[in-house]
Formats: sequence, C-alpha cells, structure tokens
Amino acid sequence: MTADAPRIRVLVVDDEPPARKRLRTLLSTESDLEIIGEAASGSEAVKMIAAERPDLVFLDIQMPGLDGFGVIREIANDDPPLIVFVTAHDEHAIKAFEVQAVDYVLKPVVEPRLRDAVRRAVERIRGAGTRDTSRELARLLDRLSQPVPASAPRLPIRRDGSVTFVRADEIDWLEADGDYVRIHAGKATHVVRDTIAEVTSRLPAERFVRVHRSIVVNTERIREVQPWFKGDYVLILNDGTKLRSGRTYRAVVQALIE
Repeated sequence: MTADAPRIRVLVVDDEPPARKRLRTLLSTESDLEIIGEAASGSEAVKMIAAERPDLVFLDIQMPGLDGFGVIREIANDDPPLIVFVTAHDEHAIKAFEVQAVDYVLKPVVEPRLRDAVRRAVERIRGAGTRDTSRELARLLDRLSQPVPASAPRLPIRRDGSVTFVRADEIDWLEADGDYVRIHAGKATHVVRDTIAEVTSRLPAERFVRVHRSIVVNTERIREVQPWFKGDYVLILNDGTKLRSGRTYRAVVQALIE
C-alpha cells in the first residue's frame, strides 16, 4: 500500500460466527484493507452496505432468509461495492466467477485462495475501480434468473492441497463424528471438517433426510425399514449397511414408509 492510498473498507457477511471470525482473522493481516464491520444476515448486510458504503464485501451465499444473491438484487442498482462471494457450492462459485464484478472463495476458506481474491480486488479497486459493477451484477442476476438444466450438486472434498468433487447421487449416507462428517459414497469414505447440518444443506432436501442426530441418509439407497425397540427403526441400505434411527426423527422415518 502506498503512503497516500486510502485503505479499502471491507464488510464481512456470514450467518455463522466462526466463519466471520476466520475471515476477519485472515483479512486483518492485509495492510490494504480496513474491516469496518460484519453482518450476520442478508437483511443486515443490505442495511450496512447502504449506511457504511464499503468498497469490498465478502458475502456468504447460503444464508437463511435473504441469501447472498438476494443481497445482490437489493444493492445492484445503488452503486454497489465489489463483491467476493464465499460459498460451499461450486456451481454458485462458477456463476460468480464468470462475472468480472465478483470473485469467489470456497468454504472452508483456505488462506492462499483468499489472498488471491484479495489481490485481484485490490488491483481492481486501485486501478479501474468499480464503475462497471452495477452493469456486471445485473448480468449476473439475469443469468441466475434463467432456468438451467438440472444437475446433481457436488461437494468439494479438500485433502492434501487438492479438491475432489463428490456428486450428491454418489452419496449413500453421512455420519457426524465430532467436528467432522464422514461421507460414505460406495466403497469410498470422505472426511470433511464441518457440521452435518451444513453438509446436508448443500444436498437435495427431497432426497437426503436426517434420521438420527448423527446420521443423514440418501433415501434412494434405502432397501428396507425394520421396526426396532421403543418405536425406533433400522434402515437397511442397498449394500447391507444398517442404520438405526433416533427417537426424535421417528416421524421422518414413518413418512418414508407411509
């Protein structure tokens, strides 16, 4: 940063406190940036953008209520800031990356990728600026409003510096294990550091259901449901795996067999 260059004012938007904390920690070491605040929802983000006029916003896509794309729709016609999407969905990332006004980083955020996004944002703001942001965000919204062919979502699995994508229709079941989730897909088991609720939110809700506080199952893999003690059930998958439901999720299993 040159001596006379003002620092770029940054707003962090994510509904999960740990995610906001991690972003703030990583961004705090960037001398070009000044973090002016954070928002925990899309509606709060819209208000803060209008009031604080940040230059750059790190914006989560998947948020309850008004999501990241909803935020874009609200601010697109009002001299919007530069946007860096933060997303766990690679299909969303591709849509964002194709628009010059925005960039993206995938969750869980890794430092090298974040640094690249920051560098590009700083170069744009310091150089040509963001005068075309409104038009380019409008292009993004037009593209998002168009129907797209249905495709199976994919989960990014990071290991040893590389990313492997696992299609939703390849997954048999998910298992919470402390701070991790085990993704069982055929003979392979992938481990990700996340909550089972967060991983499940990236999968088709009509196909993946939670049958236990630690278990989510692909309903298309269920071969048989057997009654168990005290109203619980045992779900037998196509490969012979047996999963026991939890009492809290009894109605969920009953809905599958009725």
